[in-house]
Amino acid sequence: MRLEPLYRLRFDYPEGWGADLKGDEGTETQLLLFANGTVDGKVRGRFRGSNYARRRTDRTYVTDFRGVIVTDDGAEILLECRGFGRRKSPEYDRLSPGRRQWVATVVHLSEAESYTRLNDVVCVGVGEVRPKSVENPANPSDLVLDVSELVWEPIPD
Repeated sequence: MRLEPLYRLRFDYPEGWGADLKGDEGTETQLLLFANGTVDGKVRGRFRGSNYARRRTDRTYVTDFRGVIVTDDGAEILLECRGFGRRKSPEYDRLSPGRRQWVATVVHLSEAESYTRLNDVVCVGVGEVRPKSVENPANPSDLVLDVSELVWEPIPD
């Protein structure tokens, strides 16, 4: 197998809500977040979505995204993204100072002929939750996810 870069997704959460669930093992938080952003690469366009994320007691975020990419050529690509926003740790902070790591799987669905090949493709993503940027101080964080197609190749004997 190999990975073939597909697009970079950049977005923020202009709106969101949460509920803290306290228990014997700590506090979990359920979140509903609405996202707006852009997609750039082999797929280009606008992104809108919602994330019904959960923050576990160990402070790892469990991503459960549903969204749509409206491409520059007018097509619509639905997407589902699941993964983990890894909790901060000295090891992760050494690799990406001040940023939270994000790993995900992504699947797509489109009826537009130019994108139907994505209907049977499994993608993986690696990303970061970055602190508020100087360029956009109104946002509490900027999220970036590089999505790559997982390409099947024969397994050597």
